[in-house]
Amino acid sequence: MQIFYTDTFVLPLPEGHKFPMEKYERVRESLLSQQIVSPDHLQIPRAATPQELVDAHCPEYVHRVLEGQLTDKETRRIGFPWSEAMVERSLRSVGATLEASEAALTYGLGINLAGGTHHGFSDRGEGFCVFNDVVVASRQIQKKHPSFKILIIDCDVHQGNGTAAMTEEADSIFTFSIHGAKNYPYHKHPSDLDIALPDGTGDTEYLQALEEALQNIAARFEPNLVFYLAGADPYMHDRFGRLGLSKQGLKERDHCVFSWCEGHQIPTVITMAGGYAEQISDIVEIHVSTIQSALKQFKFQAV
Repeated sequence: MQIFYTDTFVLPLPEGHKFPMEKYERVRESLLSQQIVSPDHLQIPRAATPQELVDAHCPEYVHRVLEGQLTDKETRRIGFPWSEAMVERSLRSVGATLEASEAALTYGLGINLAGGTHHGFSDRGEGFCVFNDVVVASRQIQKKHPSFKILIIDCDVHQGNGTAAMTEEADSIFTFSIHGAKNYPYHKHPSDLDIALPDGTGDTEYLQALEEALQNIAARFEPNLVFYLAGADPYMHDRFGRLGLSKQGLKERDHCVFSWCEGHQIPTVITMAGGYAEQISDIVEIHVSTIQSALKQFKFQAV
């Protein structure tokens, strides 16, 4: 079992920036302090290569990101100021998902303690997403295993518009997004299956919708690999979430997904995706719970 982390590659942000960058280090530290994982299982990933990026993204866009040639408008759309550190962090985050996907095929489970950058499009980034790590990883897996079918289960509260757009012509990649109907992005690119929930949706309604969706997918698609975007932002106290899930509800969400994947014997890759609760400790607790649930479901003894 391998868990990849990138929090040592610090993305410098201006004072008061709304992205909770410190959550990544705190998730890793919490996993260690609670003895949920051993240091031996935590690894720093390699950086994604330019060629791996252009297998999914527009070459011109990749070049302009790497060389610092984005326009002010493009930078504002992403939400992060450009810097060499931003580039390195982005490459490592994608690399973590690439390595986690290989780990999943070897061990049954791979984990990136970041990633889930589903607002990355082929030719642009937005919503704190520079590159689309899951699509990049999917393309690389399918280069090595051309017959593989890939399922992307996106439980971030925001619809995975970039992922849907980048894979819309790929019959071998099935995209599923369950999200807030009135939340960002305001223009939603259709996934293969979208479930748009009204503001305030709570545990019972959410879990019922999720279970029905997974049953629907099972009847339509037989994946060889699953990517799970385990967003912490459906939480009722998330600043940008607008849904009403409790921490217990999020635990049950994770269990629902993991039991479905493990029950169908599908290797699974976990990425953290979003989380913007007022108290960073809440975000950390939710993400740590996701990892703990996955290790239990897939029967890994990490320590």
